[in-house]
Amino acid sequence: MADPNGFLKHARTEPAKRPAGERTADWHEVYAEVEPKVREDQVRTQATRCMDCGIPFCHSGSAGCPLGNLIPEWNDLVRRGDWAQAGDRLHGTNNFPEFTGRLCPAPCESACVLAISPLSGGAVAIKRVEQAIADQVWEMGTVGPNPPSVHSGKKVAVVGSGPAGLAAAQQLTRAGHEVTVYERDDRLGGLLRYGIPEFKMEKRVLDRRLSQLRAEGTKFITNCEVGADLTVEQLRAEFDAVVLAVGALRGRDAPDIPGRNLAGVHLAMEHLVPANKFCEGDGPTHIDAAGKHVVIIGGGDTAADCLGTAHRQGAAGVLQLDQYPMPPTTRDEDRSPWPVWPVVLHTYPAHDEGGERKFAVAVEEFVDNGEGQVRAVRLRKVRVEKDAEGRRAVIPVSAEVEELPCDLALLAIGFEGVEHMPLLPGLGIELNKRGSISCGSDWQTDAPGVFVCGDAHRGASLVVWAIAEGRSAAHAVDTYLTGASTLPSPVRPNLVPLAVR
Repeated sequence: MADPNGFLKHARTEPAKRPAGERTADWHEVYAEVEPKVREDQVRTQATRCMDCGIPFCHSGSAGCPLGNLIPEWNDLVRRGDWAQAGDRLHGTNNFPEFTGRLCPAPCESACVLAISPLSGGAVAIKRVEQAIADQVWEMGTVGPNPPSVHSGKKVAVVGSGPAGLAAAQQLTRAGHEVTVYERDDRLGGLLRYGIPEFKMEKRVLDRRLSQLRAEGTKFITNCEVGADLTVEQLRAEFDAVVLAVGALRGRDAPDIPGRNLAGVHLAMEHLVPANKFCEGDGPTHIDAAGKHVVIIGGGDTAADCLGTAHRQGAAGVLQLDQYPMPPTTRDEDRSPWPVWPVVLHTYPAHDEGGERKFAVAVEEFVDNGEGQVRAVRLRKVRVEKDAEGRRAVIPVSAEVEELPCDLALLAIGFEGVEHMPLLPGLGIELNKRGSISCGSDWQTDAPGVFVCGDAHRGASLVVWAIAEGRSAAHAVDTYLTGASTLPSPVRPNLVPLAVR
């Protein structure tokens, strides 16, 4: 059994990062490489802090991990040094733990019982243990293809190769169906490939997993816009079921800000995608922060990705703006009590690399240099109010306007939903008021035999939710094709994280 006193014996420690000056000079992952034996010892110590709680909120679908990862079980296996068994237990609920171990913000940790009080020393370092297990079993050579022993004769098309699409494809292939994944980009991975910077996850990690999927029998077709290059009629004629995992990449814009149309003002993804293509060897980006004063509008993950990218491109300076007040550094029990996701100041590794943050401010105007290029931003202090229906209003609270230099402005203010594409009207599917694709309790859309999962259904969300929905949609498709399924279904379409209203 677990050591109930482990958290009293050992402090929570974070993995070591490479020095900021070193890591901003390249695109490799932020965290320092550690000798395998040293990593094993460090992570086993961290896993020992897990108490194997009687009610483990860490893998509660509403408060912790929507995949239902059996966290106390693989923590104890790591504590005992049984890495192979820990890897099997982890892969039993998560197709891609090397993705979530690097990219997920770890709602499991905020729901950990040790997160109730700072006197405990902090939550178990679950995310660190998860990544270590995944990397360890790959290095041991125990992760291999798991092809089906029986084939159903049914064919399934998965549209989109992000984490939701890949999870659905792997589950359905292993269930014996013939699966083809269609990707409109030139390379596979969706946001994993072109949205996540190399310094957060090197693409060799993605390519390694794609090789496993190919070896299991999943087929991939790139540079194909389904609904255009492959018509809806062809899609329907060739496949018995379709899974839509097309993401929610329609970026939220701010067209009402004067000067929005100036050169040098871009949506965040217009900056991140070519930067990732540069790392793939496709040549220089056309939106480069080198030598520029960069202003990033937004306070979330995408803004931090732009921040780290600007550092590596050699920006002269970076300013990040947030309309909301600076959050507290510790959990406010009245505002976000355990085990809900805490409203606290999130500091990403990119913030340690430089730049400045301003809170409770908004851009009033992008200033023209006289030649159609942005040269500055004008800021005003604001507060954000919401009406009874949740609509936001940004209210100026000061007449004072501050002007700061800006050669490149990046809007990282979220996503509005699924992009408009020819496939959806061809299938007779309309977006709902949230800009996403609705489905029934069986993940099936209004189009018979067409299912949806991931951000396309949920809206822009976490990688762990994408994988959970991909696995659940695969169960639904398998049931639709065969009448029953033994595939896991960790979440329901209407499940949402626990929150304080």
